[in-house]
Amino acid sequence: EYRKKCSPVGRLDLDTEGLLLITDDGALNHRLMSPSHHVEKTYYARLDSKIGVENIEKFKVGVDIGDDKLTLPAKLEILDTFDEVFLTISEGRYHQVKRMFESVGAKVTYLKRVKLSFLELDDLEPGEYRRLTDEEIKRL
Repeated sequence: EYRKKCSPVGRLDLDTEGLLLITDDGALNHRLMSPSHHVEKTYYARLDSKIGVENIEKFKVGVDIGDDKLTLPAKLEILDTFDEVFLTISEGRYHQVKRMFESVGAKVTYLKRVKLSFLELDDLEPGEYRRLTDEEIKRL
């Protein structure tokens, strides 16, 4: 019965894994996913090619992914191999992360959401879950 009242906060693409918050609080769900609240989501991505540091500034300004307007500014952290990155965005357009990298000539080969707002995935394996602490609930 309890599961019928719960819903995911946002969604993950079929080929994406990682942090997914599930709640029975509709107002909280709306607040976390509403574009007007700009809740940050951080992803770890592996790319099919190396990416240049010049893209840090491009992503910071916003990139054209084929929609009516540029993406909101995003934080790109390129790891030592140059084909692995962390990307923090504050909106959630259709396939946004993949489309952002395609706009600079790279294809995402693996994608994992590792953070939503201040909540981090930590050491949870796919399919594992944990309850939020009272303090986390208050912060949200």
